Amino acid sequence: MAKEKETQVTPVTKVYKMKEVPFVGDTLPKFRAAAVQTAPVFLNREATIDKVAVKVKEAKANGADIVVFSESFIPTFPYWCLFLPPVDMGPFNQRLYENAIAVPSAPFYRLANIARENKVYLCIGITEKDNTTMGTMWNSSLLFDREGNLIGHHRKIMPTWGEKLVWAAGDGSSLTVHDTELGKIGVNICGENGNQLGLYSMGAQGEQVHIALYPATWPTNRKNGTYYDCLRVRTCSHSFASKVFSICCSACLDEDAIQQLSCGDEETANWLRNNSYATTMITDCYGHEISETFKDNAEGIAYADIDVSKEINAKWIHDYYGAYQRFDIFQLQLNKAKQTPIHIVNEGAEEYIPYEDIDFE
Repeated sequence: MAKEKETQVTPVTKVYKMKEVPFVGDTLPKFRAAAVQTAPVFLNREATIDKVAVKVKEAKANGADIVVFSESFIPTFPYWCLFLPPVDMGPFNQRLYENAIAVPSAPFYRLANIARENKVYLCIGITEKDNTTMGTMWNSSLLFDREGNLIGHHRKIMPTWGEKLVWAAGDGSSLTVHDTELGKIGVNICGENGNQLGLYSMGAQGEQVHIALYPATWPTNRKNGTYYDCLRVRTCSHSFASKVFSICCSACLDEDAIQQLSCGDEETANWLRNNSYATTMITDCYGHEISETFKDNAEGIAYADIDVSKEINAKWIHDYYGAYQRFDIFQLQLNKAKQTPIHIVNEGAEEYIPYEDIDFE
């Protein structure tokens, strides 16, 4: 009887293909940041956007991958709310509303186009107006990617002091960190950079690059203030505590704005001049200044080369969102529900006009 031929059995190996997900630490970005300290064209939206285009082009020519402008740069910060009585604010508030930006709108798409034409990320502060009611404005920031897509839209969660007479409060829906090719970017506005719970919520979402937007001045009394020291301490402190790179960007207050704000009163004009302590700087993940620092109302662009991988060793010391935290002792809850005046059932969601359908001419 013939011997049966042996059959060799090849074991079946099941291959599992993982979804292509970038893990933190596999590839960490390097890029150049630019923070622009300059004055807007006071309460003139279109002229200010023209100025944005010029400054972004300049920053791009110097190698910038992301360009940052100050709080409510368009059309200006409402400085009048810090020294005028409410009964005298009406004319300024009306001009602010008329020159504010609706999202979306033609001026909004002009900003998107600036980012797209220069192939940079663009972060800019605006006064945002509501498309529904004329009685509401917000202190907002916009973050565009290189293609002009809006990837971040934040409304300051609580107006500060006199700002409450101008802006409405935002909500937690925009307290988020944006995962980009430049790293995980978070944006806070002015006083939010002193809100420890808010800052912690950004870090706990993996923030690697923090953007802080400020106005040109913040006079809380009739004497010369210490605005520069305040901004410097906040910026360096957050970088050190969270082990992130921080981009602090303020505006300037030019003579045209001072003359309009003072309404011909030279004492008020001098007071505004003597309280312009704007500060623009970029710090590393240890709280060191790594860019030129612009202060005392000086115009310029602060540049810094950022290497996010430097945060690894820094976080070995203190990782308050990981190994250096006691989650059994401390807990934070973040409500990201969007607050709206009306909830309409069974209606399509509002959509932005497709970029390719916008006529920029």
